[in-house]
Amino acid sequence: MLYKDQNNSSSKAEKHKILVYPVQNGDTSQIVLSNGKRIIFDFRHLKLGEEEDEPAINLKEHIGRELAEEKRDNIDVLALTHGDKDHISNSTEFFELRHNPKYQGNGRIKIAELWVPAAMVLETSTLDQWKNRAEFVLWRQEARYRLHEGKGIRVFSQPEMLKSWLEKEKLPFESRRHLITNAGETVPGFSLAKDGVEFFCHSPFVKHVDGGDVLRNEAALIFQVRFEVAGVQTNYLAVGDSTCDVLEDIVRTTKLHRNEDRLKWDLFNIPHHCSHHALNPEKGENETIPLPLVKELLLYGQKGAYIVSSSKPIANSREAYQQKQPPHIQAKNCYQKYLNQIGGRRFLVTMEEPNVQKPQPLEFCITDKGVNLNTFTNYGVNIIVSSPAPRAG
Repeated sequence: MLYKDQNNSSSKAEKHKILVYPVQNGDTSQIVLSNGKRIIFDFRHLKLGEEEDEPAINLKEHIGRELAEEKRDNIDVLALTHGDKDHISNSTEFFELRHNPKYQGNGRIKIAELWVPAAMVLETSTLDQWKNRAEFVLWRQEARYRLHEGKGIRVFSQPEMLKSWLEKEKLPFESRRHLITNAGETVPGFSLAKDGVEFFCHSPFVKHVDGGDVLRNEAALIFQVRFEVAGVQTNYLAVGDSTCDVLEDIVRTTKLHRNEDRLKWDLFNIPHHCSHHALNPEKGENETIPLPLVKELLLYGQKGAYIVSSSKPIANSREAYQQKQPPHIQAKNCYQKYLNQIGGRRFLVTMEEPNVQKPQPLEFCITDKGVNLNTFTNYGVNIIVSSPAPRAG
């Protein structure tokens, strides 16, 4: 749509897009497949983004306009990685919820399939008990409603708690098994042959839910999204807020199953707004030192890869080294170090591109040339920053 390079053969060939939106310390990204299917990961609309002089994007207006241009009032998938506010704020004003007519009509965007971790189904707080998490409760109600309907929902992980909940609701587990995907499985409904993409679920593990507090970041969705164009594969590591312990679990388990190919990445949307907690519980003075298996994951990045931090600008100043909340400059220094080691392309911060005054969505094109940052979208000039093509097959 915005990608126009008449001198580049890939501009005329099949391509997919990944868009990452500037929503401050929060997450929203979208995959637009060459066949037109749209998958949105999280949705954080900031009210202040509606102000003309505010750097954060007006997300509802922006995505609404994208869909209107295609004469669409729906998306194929909304994947909520977890229920924290920085991932779902004001989303229930934008999307249609099937469980309550109050959240229908008035131009709301319909969701063909909702993806949630099992933890979002199982949390027990009510609107009265947790008023500042009202939207989370609404999404939980929506997920439960769709589970009762037996359609339009995919739940990730099948802990004993989920089985118990289904039984309590008089929904035999076997009748809903087809709606559940576990860590280590690919998501039904998408394939490299049919769509040019597949979603491999890395997390959550059963223990992340059955182990206790079902709302914690350990239960968030993590995928390796694999694209294929003309036999060339490109891997996108899409991570909800997560911790270094979970990432170590993922590397350990994936290696145990001799499935290391699922750890490769050409684009890495790093967890939790460049927090050091995704690398090491200790921030470090100048640079966060990643835990051993997290280091391995960073080294699975391929030549020409990109790292994206969905966060506020990351200043290189004395004050930045002292701040407690992410983004952490020490974590950025770590990511940049390993990106350089693998021959990666760039470390990008959503609220810095093309400038901090008016950042725009990052747009990555996936073609038979690999992953390319479309700087025409971001800088107003028609330049494609290319990375070497990944392996075929």
